[in-house]
Amino acid sequence: MERKVLSQIAMLRAISGILEISAALVILRLSRIEAALRINAVLGLIGPLVFLAVSALGIVALAVKTSPVKIISLVAGACFILWGTRS
Repeated sequence: MERKVLSQIAMLRAISGILEISAALVILRLSRIEAALRINAVLGLIGPLVFLAVSALGIVALAVKTSPVKIISLVAGACFILWGTRS
């Protein structure tokens, strides 16, 4: 199970990276500030979703072999990261 979860986490991060690089190439190709800002806004929405998905996969994998107190601490830590980075 651990190997499967690690593969899923790596795949999500790879897809996210490919999306970021593709967006950068599209921005360069379009050469317009308005388009760049729109693309950047979409990426700004996708980034946190990838973070949440990867964190959820990791937490679920750890839940199998970790105590409930540690799981609550992990979830609280992820929430604090999101809370601390809000604008």
